Parts: sequence; C-alpha cells; structure tokens
Amino acid sequence: MVSPLIHPFACPAGMEVCPVLEEALRLKKECQRLKELTQTDPLTGSFNRRQLMASLDREMERTRRTGLPACLIMIDLDHFKRLNDTCGHQFGDAVLRRVACLIKDNVRKLDIPCRYGGDEFAVVLPGTRLPQAVRLAERLKAKLAQAWVDPQGQNGQLTASFGVDTFTSREELTPEAFLQRADHWLFLAKARGGNSVCHPESVQAAGEAGLSRNERRAFLLPDNLSDKVGESYG
Repeated sequence: MVSPLIHPFACPAGMEVCPVLEEALRLKKECQRLKELTQTDPLTGSFNRRQLMASLDREMERTRRTGLPACLIMIDLDHFKRLNDTCGHQFGDAVLRRVACLIKDNVRKLDIPCRYGGDEFAVVLPGTRLPQAVRLAERLKAKLAQAWVDPQGQNGQLTASFGVDTFTSREELTPEAFLQRADHWLFLAKARGGNSVCHPESVQAAGEAGLSRNERRAFLLPDNLSDKVGESYG
C-alpha cells in the first residue's frame, strides 16, 4: 500500500506546530541577519566598505567580460567635523543617515551605495559611462544643498565634494587602484574649496581656469595637463 503524500511543511510527528521546522526557519533568519551585518553599515544601512570592495571587484570583472564601463563616485561631506563640534555627534549621525537615504533615493536599483567611512560615501555604477556618472554626481550635489536644515530650524546648506572616475575593459587595475584614482578626483574637489564635482575630463578645465604651477602641484596635477589626459585616459 502506498503511503499518503505528506505535505512538505507538515510535522513528521503530526504535531500542529512543528518544532523542527520552526527551528529551521529561525536559523535561516539568523543566517540572513548575520549576512546583512557583514555587508551593511549599522548607522546608515548603506553597504559597508567591505561590500564596496567586493562590489568593485565584481563589477570590474563584469566590465572585462562585457566591455561595458563601470563608474565610481566618491563623496565627502564638506566641513562635517565643524558640524559635529557645533551641533553634537547625535545630530551628525542623523545627518549621515539622511545623506545615505538621499543617495539611495536618487540612484538606480542596480547601483551600489556604500558608506566608505566617517563622512565619506561611495556609489558603484555598473554599466555606466563617465558623462552619466558626472550627471548623477551633479544631481546629488544639488539635492544635498536643498536637503539641509540646521538644528535651529534655519535653512542652511549641506555641501559635499565629489570625485568621479570610470573603469574600462582596456585597463589593468585592481579595485584598490580604481578606488585610489577616484579618491584623487575627490581630493581635487576638496582642494578647490568643496561643493564641486571633479573627474578626468575636468582636468583640462582646471588648466584653463588659470591654476598656477604651485596650485597644480598641490592638486597632484602635472604641468602639462593635456599630455597626462592622453596617457591615462586616452
């Protein structure tokens, strides 16, 4: 005689509430929770630095296979230490959470917003060319300036500096080197006084703006800007 089929979620012992199934579900939820803890920043809910590096590695490999470029935006809030010193760390934490939400609300579902550390954020943009990434950085810069309200309820302005770079299949780079290169453009944005977006195609504009040789050296820029652009990004 063939045994009757048992429902896949029925208790083998015939109990109404199966302790084995409940324990299995609990363990599954706990595994998911632990996985999220290793990938996300507890303050902002954004992906953490570890996940940023893993995402860069994955997307750069995808670029090598498909030929589609990947971009990286580095973001550093301007004068955040002063805000913390003036308004307190709890308010600073609230600002970081708000910034993380603003970034998440303005990127695509396939983009990967991360908190790099402190008041720095990063966004990995799969399958994205540099002009599109620069437009996103400009939009985020404008959104941040519109989002700020100080503790006394007065309208103010929260600004940030942005460094943008792109990785193509023609290049031989590690994720660490790609990150360092994007961080270079962030440094240039900070050196310009903040509230700006810098990227490879902005180097020539910096030369045309009349920077002195000493200023170029302070920005780690070569004296012959056009030659450097051709070497690194031609």
